[in-house]
Amino acid sequence: MSIYKDFKTISELFRTITLEFAKGKDRYVIKYKKGDTWLEIKYPELYDMTESFALGLASIGIKREERISIISENRPEWVVADFGILSLGAVDVPLYPISTSDTIEFILNNSESVAVIVSNKYQLNKVLKVKNNLKTVKHIIVMDEVDVTADKGVVSFNEIMNKGKIFKTENPNYFKESSELCHEDDLCTIIYTSGTTGEPKGVMLTHKNICSNIKSAHEIFDIGETDLFLSFLPLCHIFERMAGYYTAFSCGGAIAYAESIEKVASNMEDIKPTIMTAVPRLFERMYSKIKKNVENQPASKQKIFNWGIEIGKEFAIVKQSGMPIPISLTLKHKLASKLVYAKLKDKTGGRLRFFISGGAALARELGLFFEAAGMLIIEGYGLTESSPVIAANRPNDYKFGTVGKVMPGVEVKIAKDGEILAYGPNIMKGYYKNKKETDDSIKNGWLHTGDIGVFDAEGFLIITDRKKHLFKTTTGKYIAPTPIENMFLASKYIDQFVLIGDRRMFLSALIVPDFEALKEYADANRIQYTDPMELVNLKQIYELLDKELDVFQKKLAGFERVRKFAILDKPFSIEGGELTPSLKVKRKVIEERYTNLIEDMYKGLD
Repeated sequence: MSIYKDFKTISELFRTITLEFAKGKDRYVIKYKKGDTWLEIKYPELYDMTESFALGLASIGIKREERISIISENRPEWVVADFGILSLGAVDVPLYPISTSDTIEFILNNSESVAVIVSNKYQLNKVLKVKNNLKTVKHIIVMDEVDVTADKGVVSFNEIMNKGKIFKTENPNYFKESSELCHEDDLCTIIYTSGTTGEPKGVMLTHKNICSNIKSAHEIFDIGETDLFLSFLPLCHIFERMAGYYTAFSCGGAIAYAESIEKVASNMEDIKPTIMTAVPRLFERMYSKIKKNVENQPASKQKIFNWGIEIGKEFAIVKQSGMPIPISLTLKHKLASKLVYAKLKDKTGGRLRFFISGGAALARELGLFFEAAGMLIIEGYGLTESSPVIAANRPNDYKFGTVGKVMPGVEVKIAKDGEILAYGPNIMKGYYKNKKETDDSIKNGWLHTGDIGVFDAEGFLIITDRKKHLFKTTTGKYIAPTPIENMFLASKYIDQFVLIGDRRMFLSALIVPDFEALKEYADANRIQYTDPMELVNLKQIYELLDKELDVFQKKLAGFERVRKFAILDKPFSIEGGELTPSLKVKRKVIEERYTNLIEDMYKGLD
């Protein structure tokens, strides 16, 4: 099943699904965990909550086109707030829950938000810390009832809904009429890109921008009302919002919210999702865990596992080629499915149809491994500025190492310098109050993505790297760091890897090891240590990683090989400022922070 019925705005989508599609259906649309119990919200309840909240906002003076910020983890109230704000014709401004007070102050002031909705006391305190500096905020709304304080202007989510119920008695048609006033060219949301440098920029997306991308997604993915999505990526990110929320909702699919990223594994087994949106980091962790578990098994079981994966790869290659699958291979695949794949699938709940991966490049090896194990990962590509999907693989037409073919309704061309340019109804209106950046990014309607790429002979788009990440060694060789970094991340001993080499004679690297894997290695080889962090300074560990690099970079050209590296004793993090909220590396920050280590690697060498 595709979309239930055509829609031009998100508010029209909400009305259509909750009032028409759900009519006569006694089924839930949202599932969430409270304590030890999974609770369900059905369509009528979602509609009533959304209407009450929207009318509550109207009762305190919120008008069309005004901005309201949301700072919250994924939860039902996020959806109620979003649909409620948009149904009034207002604009929402979502922020990452990990945002600092300084970032909150900047975004609330830059967006001229008149209200901010926060999830709990922790988020509330960050807002209250800068409250006196907020120029336009009049209302602070807290989702958790117990976390409301006596501060002036702070009210609870329930209080707003109660105001809405009273407002409705005097204005019975207000919600419907406001919702119907929404136009596809109206501003829907302003999403501030975290960026790896500089201040956040507010990406203005219209209803048409987002709706066009939802419809395009349905043209290439067979998603229907029997699908259940498990959502854990932040709803404030356009990837999860469009793919894991609006796209699921538009065809009558249901959504379950994971308790946290740490509990995704157990939540998968509880919920048994059919589709999940994720980022490569999840697959890297899953892969590492699977490999560790296998290595702890007896040699006979390791042999069966490795045999099963090889059979899976062989089966996938033949199947994708369109050639008849030999009976012997089919029989082997059935046996491998029983002995290997079924056990792995059970860890995802046993019903998973496919993963959708975005946000960063997926290593080709990861895609091949999971496909061999019977779990297909569909990789796509896009930006916040493109609502977000520009290209994507299809479940029946995919190629690992690429981001697939261009989305329906979108045009892509490659500039002379290799930059990917995109054009279509999904391209943003511009950056809020930032004409210069808008003019630099959109020229003659074409979005300059900042990514370098190329089409292969079959029309699959391959991303080489970010344009600003390309660097040139002093030998005149251009290096695209991301593919090389992804290659080394396949090592079980490496957790994070940053390539260094801009204007240098050769490449070096900063490596954050997988400390659990190092501990296992040290224990197995009787290497003495009192604290795992001590391992980074041991000669035996350096030699271990040196051998790992040699194995992985055999196929690289000489100028692409890493000649020196330094081992770090703590991982890069969002809190530490080295990663963006979408887990992208802030190269400039890292290079500045570890200047001394980097310089030491180049001393006395040429």
